[in-house]
Amino acid sequence: MNIRDWVIERARQAKLASRPLSILSTEVKNQALEAMADAIKANEPAIADANRKDLDAATSLSTAMLDRLTLTPKRIADMQTGLRDVAALPDPVGSRSDMWTRPNGLQIGRVRVPIGVIGIIYESRPNVTADTAGLCLKSGNAVVLRGGSEAIHSNTAIVNILTGAASDAGIPAGAITFLDNPDRQAVTEMLSLTEYIDLIIPRGGEGLMNAVTSQSKIPVIKHDKGVCHIYVDRDADLQMAQDVSFNAKVQRPGTCNATEALLVHEHIAPTFLPAIGMKLQAAGVEIRGCPKTVSLIPNAKRATEDDWGKEFLELILAIKIVDDMDAAMKHIVSYGSEHTETIITNNEAASQRFLKEVDASAVMVNASTRFNDGFQFGLGAEMGISTTRIHARGPMGLEELTCQKFVVHGNGQVRE
Repeated sequence: MNIRDWVIERARQAKLASRPLSILSTEVKNQALEAMADAIKANEPAIADANRKDLDAATSLSTAMLDRLTLTPKRIADMQTGLRDVAALPDPVGSRSDMWTRPNGLQIGRVRVPIGVIGIIYESRPNVTADTAGLCLKSGNAVVLRGGSEAIHSNTAIVNILTGAASDAGIPAGAITFLDNPDRQAVTEMLSLTEYIDLIIPRGGEGLMNAVTSQSKIPVIKHDKGVCHIYVDRDADLQMAQDVSFNAKVQRPGTCNATEALLVHEHIAPTFLPAIGMKLQAAGVEIRGCPKTVSLIPNAKRATEDDWGKEFLELILAIKIVDDMDAAMKHIVSYGSEHTETIITNNEAASQRFLKEVDASAVMVNASTRFNDGFQFGLGAEMGISTTRIHARGPMGLEELTCQKFVVHGNGQVRE
C-alpha cells in the first residue's frame, strides 16, 4: 500500500470512530482516561526505555529540542496527572447555553458538540501524545497524531499503551490513531484529507508552522512561536521584578512561554539591571542588550536587530531600556508574537492600561510568562497555546475542542 492510501485508511478509521465516540457517556470516557493513566504508570520503564532510544539517536538536535524530547520521571508522572485531571473536569459535550423563545413560540438554544476528527502534527514533546489523546477523548473527538521522527520510539510506546487501555475501557478502535510512518509525505497527504479530518493543530517550530499553514486544505489553529516580553515599569517592586524575570527566563527556557526579551523603564534601569544581570549571568544566561544595557551589565553583548523578536528557546535574553510604557508597548507590537506579555508594576492605572492595550493570547500583571499554560490555568492538560484568533486563543482545553450547534424546539410551527 502506498503512503497516500495508508494515510487515508488511518484517517478513515478515525472518522468511523468519531461518531460513536461523540455520543459516549461522560462516565465511560472518564473510566477510559483513568485506565489510560494507570497504564502509563504501569509501563513507566517501557516508556523510559523507548525515550532513551530516541535520545541516543538525537545527535543533531538543539538544546531546546533535546529538552522537549526528554521524558524525565516527572514528565511521565505529569502525563498520568494530566489524564486524571482531564477526567475530573466537567464534560463540555452536551452542555447548553440559555434558551430563548421567539414570538412564534419556537425555543432556540445552543449545545456543545465535538469538532469531529482533529489532526495533531508536532515535533519532539512525546508527552503531547498523552495530553492530546486525553483531551480529544474527553471532548468526544477522534484524533490523528503525527509526531516527529525524532520521537518515534517514545510516541509509539505511549500510543500503544493508551490505545490498549482505551479499547479495554470501551473506546472505539481508531479513536486514537497514530501515523507511525516517518516519511514527510505522510504529513502532506494528511493535510489534504478534508473528507476525514476537520481541524489541524500544529505544534512546533516556525518551519513546521509555515509548512502546515501553507499546505493544509483543512482549517488550522496555529500554536506559533512564543516571543514573550516582560516590561518592568518605573513603579515596579524591584525584588518582585527580579524574581519574576529570572523565573520566566531560567525555569525552563526551551518552552514557548519562556520570556525572550526584558524591557526596562529608564528610571529604574541603573538600579535594576546590574542586580538582575548578575543573577542571570550566574545562572548561565547570555545577555544581549541595547547600548545602555551593555553599559550597565558587565559582559553583556550588544544586541542585533535580529535579537529583537527572536525566540531563543535557550539561556539567552534580550534586554532593552525604554523611555516609558508607550515605548515598551510599541516594541511589543513590533517584535512580539502575540503569545504572552507581562508588566511588573505597583501602579494600578499602568497595569490596567497594559491589560487593555497589549494584544496577546495572555496578558499578565506581576506574574511570570511561564504561567500561560493550560495546567496552570486549571484547564487540565492542554492541547497547546493557540496564537490564532479564530476560534480559540490561548491555552486550549476541553471547551476549545468543541463547537456549538443550534437546537430548536417547536410545536408544529411553519414559516409564513
